[in-house]
Amino acid sequence: MMAQREFGRTGQMAGAVGLGCWAIGGHFTLDGRNDGWGDVDDAQSIRALQIALDLGANLFDSADAYGTGHSERVLGAALKSRRDEAIIATKFGFTYDEAKRALLSIDVSPDYIDWANAQSLKRLGVEQIDLYQIHPGELTEDQADAAAEALEKLAEAGRIRAWGWSTDNAQAARRMLDYPHFAAVQQELNVLHDGPEMLALCAEAGLASLNRSPLAMGLLSGKFSAASRLPGSDVRGAGHSWVKHFKDGTPTPEALARIEALRDLLTSGGRTPAQGALGWILARSPHTFPIPGFKTEAQVRDNLGALEKGPLPAAVMAEIDTVLHADMRVAR
Repeated sequence: MMAQREFGRTGQMAGAVGLGCWAIGGHFTLDGRNDGWGDVDDAQSIRALQIALDLGANLFDSADAYGTGHSERVLGAALKSRRDEAIIATKFGFTYDEAKRALLSIDVSPDYIDWANAQSLKRLGVEQIDLYQIHPGELTEDQADAAAEALEKLAEAGRIRAWGWSTDNAQAARRMLDYPHFAAVQQELNVLHDGPEMLALCAEAGLASLNRSPLAMGLLSGKFSAASRLPGSDVRGAGHSWVKHFKDGTPTPEALARIEALRDLLTSGGRTPAQGALGWILARSPHTFPIPGFKTEAQVRDNLGALEKGPLPAAVMAEIDTVLHADMRVAR
């Protein structure tokens, strides 16, 4: 059985490695650029999700934005007969044109939250969402407060169990602690991008930290080189300014150099590069839940193998820290 951790302030236990369901949403656009991960096979996605359950994973993170609802539909189909085994997390806040597969704008108003939640419940085929998360990472204080109050009402009505926020702004997240059903944050966290302030908040308040981009958009899987080139149909090749470690679909030399410097440490103990990267996150804090994306059964098996290997040992974590700090000094 996969190692489990207390899932924030929800009273639930979750497998320490979950699955991120962005890639299985298929094609959609943001700002006129592709925001998906290329073509997907829904049957393969469903099979991979069910295998994850068989292997002991039970945390699945989606969003209505992913494929403008398609990811939620696929997840709902996969879990249809096994709902009680899963913790379903999804997100809202980006409006969309489902027919055009396009994200349009941001809306976190109470009326929109009520509508978006109803749509997600239908697509997922469930009566309650375990963790319902604000997707946009930055809001005004008035927007955040109004959203929080609306989410508390959804929890009181039984339409959600708990709620969270996908944000890297620890100060903004701290303001939500007074709301009783606020249970989790979703932060970017990987060996190339630490998030100590948010992790400290999670430790202090007992929040779950869901970790997006735990493999740095796949770069930490060890499968990329300077010759790799992803097409414009892939989010990493679409030219989004916020994609950090790829430029025009090619890994940046800086990221490749840092990964090469860490390779032997991450693959210690017989780990694959992905398992080492996830093991770093598991060792970083007892509150972390990395949610690597996937498109194939093989990726799911590789990622969930991180639990058999366990968190990286303290000595290896210290060596990685030394390498990263030396790298930062050189960069300056």
